[in-house]
Amino acid sequence: MTKDEFLLRFNLLQLAESEHNYQHPSPLRSAAVLIALVESEKGGGLQVLLTKRASHLRHHPSQVSFPGGKVEKEDTSLIDTALREAYEEIGLSRDAITVVGQLPPYQTISGFQVTPIIATVTSSQLYQMDKNEVAEIFQVPLQYFLTTNDHHVFVAHKGGKPHNVHFLPYKHYNIWGATAVMLKDLVAHISE
Repeated sequence: MTKDEFLLRFNLLQLAESEHNYQHPSPLRSAAVLIALVESEKGGGLQVLLTKRASHLRHHPSQVSFPGGKVEKEDTSLIDTALREAYEEIGLSRDAITVVGQLPPYQTISGFQVTPIIATVTSSQLYQMDKNEVAEIFQVPLQYFLTTNDHHVFVAHKGGKPHNVHFLPYKHYNIWGATAVMLKDLVAHISE
């Protein structure tokens, strides 16, 4: 899918109902992630930018995620949070990012309300990974998520209540949890 096709679909179609059903029982901390869609230099369509978190982290170690994190006092908006975190974690310059919208917020088991910010990114980026937070940066063709049937949902129980846990395997990566359901919802939105 090209950038123009994505933008047309994202902006004109009504947001589909989310498959996310987890409701956290206590007050939540605000956070934002950047779903960065990178324009391929080789004309292969948009690529989804993902990271693998460092294994020593307290929250979600070694998990595949989007760049992002909790809102800090100096952040002026959730967009500011997502862009700041993307710069801190992988050195992604704000000048290379064009924000196009967002998905509804998601509640996570770890106690965050996470808002995904959708953006396109110019192709020729040099990333500078903060190895204290990120173990790997990689990209997956958006087309893979649009066409794969390899999407799994398992029911888990937390506090006696069932909720869905999503899994989207890609090569040797296991994309799961909030990251997987955000991708699933983005695909549902642009596929309508």
